[in-house]
Amino acid sequence: MPSGSNEEFGVYLAHLRRRAGKSQRRLAEILCDLSGCPTVTRHEISRYERGRRMPRYWLPYLAEALEVSLDELERRTSAESFVHGISEDVVPGPPFGVSTGRRIGADMVTDLLTRIHRLRLADDVLAGGDLAGPALRELDAAVALHRTGDFSEQVGRALLAAISELAQVVGWIASDAGLDQRAEEIYRLGVSAAREAGDRTSAANLVGSLAYHRTNVGALETGLELAVAAIEEGGRRAPPRAEALFWDRVAWAYAKTEQASAAIQALGRASEALSRHGGEEDPAYLYWVDEGELQIMEARVHVELRRPLRAVPLLTEVLGRYDSTHTRELALYLSWLSVALADANEPEEAAHTARRVLELSADMPSGRTARRSQVVLARLRPFHDVPEVRDVIDGYGCRVREPVHDAQGWER
Repeated sequence: MPSGSNEEFGVYLAHLRRRAGKSQRRLAEILCDLSGCPTVTRHEISRYERGRRMPRYWLPYLAEALEVSLDELERRTSAESFVHGISEDVVPGPPFGVSTGRRIGADMVTDLLTRIHRLRLADDVLAGGDLAGPALRELDAAVALHRTGDFSEQVGRALLAAISELAQVVGWIASDAGLDQRAEEIYRLGVSAAREAGDRTSAANLVGSLAYHRTNVGALETGLELAVAAIEEGGRRAPPRAEALFWDRVAWAYAKTEQASAAIQALGRASEALSRHGGEEDPAYLYWVDEGELQIMEARVHVELRRPLRAVPLLTEVLGRYDSTHTRELALYLSWLSVALADANEPEEAAHTARRVLELSADMPSGRTARRSQVVLARLRPFHDVPEVRDVIDGYGCRVREPVHDAQGWER
């Protein structure tokens, strides 16, 4: 068995646990108490001990729980193990092969990174249906460049890291375009590229993106498992803004599975992580993670948990300063405000806000806004006798397509 493998560490962890006289369930409870967030279960401990997953994020808590030094636990894990992160059965990805061809230099990778960031900025103001074609072609070209190019080891790793960043953007765009299966394939490809490049933060971001995608298409349990896995993939050395983003996705997954206490605790972990950001330079894909975005997620979580009195003030404050050129996000955030107002028994205001959502979304080729428009209309229907609500439902109800999902949670 190779030194530092997941399997070897699992055997060692089981030995420590038994020596400490703790069951798997008891160890899971202790880790939850020490970390302040109930994301570890007995089944997770079993996965660690069978070598199915490496508990990197939890190493300091394991050291304390099992009365062993953190240095010793980290020594038992190799650099190779850290690259792979969560097991391939959770997020498998295609291997990257290289054949001799066009000579690729660092300048071409720099050019690709520039195009990737331009694509991110375009996504701020355009919907997925507008960008999917160019974005998919960009990804195909980048993957072909890696598979057929000739380059040094250093350039190859940089190219893989760039492909992983591109996959995150293109996966997001594909998801917004309603290409659910294609989005998942792209996210998995990105995870594979990031792991080969040794970029743990990018790999975790992609696992978290896949988690968010799966949660939003209705695969709630898988989404939650992946969101927690992203925390482990990123490890304790992830940049603060990345860690904040990962915990936000965990909070969302818990909210969608109606686990209120765990969702609120995860929001707290996100806020605490962001507070440690001291202005240091982060990966470019974290440019949008700030206090405002965490506030929006907090509000959305409260909406999902049917706590409108907390959600409405937060959303009203954020929307008061939101950039109106980001039309899709504006429509999405207004949709949560409309639902919260309906939950607060304010149907007239809910209808007024819903009208804005539906007008903004009317000609937008976005699967996300289409789903949210349907949610808004469904939430308004119990108030159909209210004239303002009836006008909105009668005027827009026939224009909004209701998503249909198969048994696996994919939209058809």
